[in-house]
Amino acid sequence: MQKDLMKTNVYDTQKIMVIVGSCLKFMEPKAYEKLTKLSNVIYDVCLEEIHINMVITKIIGMISRTNIEKIVFATVDKSPHCIQLHYIENEIKKSMDISNIEIVHYVAVNDNLIEISSETIKKSKSLSELEKNIK
Repeated sequence: MQKDLMKTNVYDTQKIMVIVGSCLKFMEPKAYEKLTKLSNVIYDVCLEEIHINMVITKIIGMISRTNIEKIVFATVDKSPHCIQLHYIENEIKKSMDISNIEIVHYVAVNDNLIEISSETIKKSKSLSELEKNIK
């Protein structure tokens, strides 16, 4: 079942929370299908429509009220909007202790899910650091 993250009650969560960019289901249907094996509920959000700060606040509200054990963020690759979904982990860590929650990131490419490390995501926010690594 797919649910709109921003229209979901903060108490309506599963132990494993899968949060995807809303276009993933249509752009990479086979990759999306793989995510349905992780949880029977997939929360979607479009960061072209909703500001990232609202999504961060919503997820913090859900984490603080329920017993979430794992959060999976998944998006299509190369989207300038969807990439923001992966930055949410670090923003939540600035607000609360989530060391008891496993966080996993995927991008979908050619019907496959490719796991992306939190370190890669952190580095992607620093263009100056990336530039140093490329040179």
